[in-house]
Amino acid sequence: MSLSRESLNDAGLRLLSAVLLLAVWQAVAMSGAALLPGPAPVVQALIRDIAEGSLLSDLAVTLWRVVASFVIAMAAGSAIGILMGRSRPVDGLFDLWLVLGLNVPALVFIYLCYLWIGLNETAAIIAVALNKVATSAVILREGARSVDQSLLQVAEVLRLPWGRRLRRAYLPQLYPYFMAASRSGLSLIWKIVLVVELIGRSSGVGFRLGLYFQFFDIANILAYTASFVAIVLAVEALIIRPLERRLTGWRT
Repeated sequence: MSLSRESLNDAGLRLLSAVLLLAVWQAVAMSGAALLPGPAPVVQALIRDIAEGSLLSDLAVTLWRVVASFVIAMAAGSAIGILMGRSRPVDGLFDLWLVLGLNVPALVFIYLCYLWIGLNETAAIIAVALNKVATSAVILREGARSVDQSLLQVAEVLRLPWGRRLRRAYLPQLYPYFMAASRSGLSLIWKIVLVVELIGRSSGVGFRLGLYFQFFDIANILAYTASFVAIVLAVEALIIRPLERRLTGWRT
């Protein structure tokens, strides 16, 4: 019962936050202090774009790039981070590479991939993934360093099979770090995908935002932004949070 009450309280606070945001948005739009359309014109633009079909097709293309880049970045970054966290020589050897990956601007990776590979989907996805690999590796490296070795020793004393030892004693300690890397990855990747599309793609949300910018169409810019943010929030609420509760429920 207490859990359900907490869930209702959280939902109520999120709803209140959304209403407050809309109220502030409307107030700023009505003040005339900024070139900002109110919520109503943005909703009208959103409905029109959906009816025309352009919004849904652009969202589908962008989401495909986000998912592909996210999977590649998480797989590579997690493997590198865990390896560096478990091996001090490997960590010392590649720490400089990790620092460079964290600090090289995203735009540099994008330009280099387009110049080396070409203006195609492969270059776009690799450019986005490269910008996320280092971040995932840093988070998982810290997770691997913080693993409680005593639990692994207990599993070894009990002569548990290697697979069960991995599932029951090692990976559960890394799940919070996987979830943290996933959250930061989604927030970073979809932003970089828009830049990639703006620079070198002829489809997707980023490409469409570039067109609307040229025509100074703020309503459509906000409509596309709102639609993509809504999808990201839905992924967080329907996938990431339930998965996090399932994987880290043992902590409570």
